[in-house]
Amino acid sequence: MEPHIILLIFATFSFAAFLKGTAGLGFATTCLGLMASYLDVRLAIPLVVIPSLVSNGMVMIDAGGFIPILRRFWVMYVSALPGLWLGLWLLGGSDTTLPRAVLGAAMFLYGCWGLWGRRQTMSEKPWVAGPVGLATGLVNGLTGSQVMPILPYLMSLNLTKDELVQAINTSFTFASLVMLAGLNRLGLFTMEIGVISAIGIVPVTAGIWLGGRVRRLLPEETFRRIVLTLLMVLGAGLMIRAFAG
Repeated sequence: MEPHIILLIFATFSFAAFLKGTAGLGFATTCLGLMASYLDVRLAIPLVVIPSLVSNGMVMIDAGGFIPILRRFWVMYVSALPGLWLGLWLLGGSDTTLPRAVLGAAMFLYGCWGLWGRRQTMSEKPWVAGPVGLATGLVNGLTGSQVMPILPYLMSLNLTKDELVQAINTSFTFASLVMLAGLNRLGLFTMEIGVISAIGIVPVTAGIWLGGRVRRLLPEETFRRIVLTLLMVLGAGLMIRAFAG
């Protein structure tokens, strides 16, 4: 991989981590949306796995309560597995048109949901958690994006802040582990990709730290809405490029 592309990847890691630290947005979704503009999606997805896995693990340790959350949402986590494998299978056997379009749709829907702002409440039922897990796994396996539709679903439940953080990051972590194994099986996770991804932990850590500092100085809600709008525009652009190409 050319040096200027590697530097651009690290800059993308830093920016996506900065947004997550400042506005609380998903690292993988933002990072992949930016990378898709200059890299093949099948290269971008494995690059994001290790930094995402490490950051999610750190958040899980900080939030605590892993075992109760695992018992509470195990149906959703298990249901994501067949979706993940199906998404990975589609990713390995298709060109980048479908992954790019699905990733754009996921980002656009995530932005719409975040800007909508009204909280919807749902009852916690296994027959709802199963399809949510399956759909999340499918989108994740195909695009690497981990936020849709699991995040809106969890936000609609009666969860405390720590429970929400633990539940979503547990999903992210399990999905990242499966993605790592699946990408390696497909031959997409090469030694070069692994080294670049591992080194990317450094700019990711710096970005999250800087984002946390900025969050204390700026109105978080205003900045969050700006970022969500940017995600919507970027997602729409990816869908247009996919269908126009």
